[in-house]
Amino acid sequence: MNILLYLIPIALTLGLIGLLAFLWTLKNNQYEDLKGASERILIEEEKEKNDRD
Repeated sequence: MNILLYLIPIALTLGLIGLLAFLWTLKNNQYEDLKGASERILIEEEKEKNDRD
């Protein structure tokens, strides 16, 4: 039972760190252009394919 005195605060601290990291990514606009990122992957592959030919 004494182990819970250590595990609960550790779990809450890790959860808070994860929440703060997520909020930081929102604040820094990390999720703004998701469609553009997926399209850039395809464009780069096409450029590499054309360069090889």
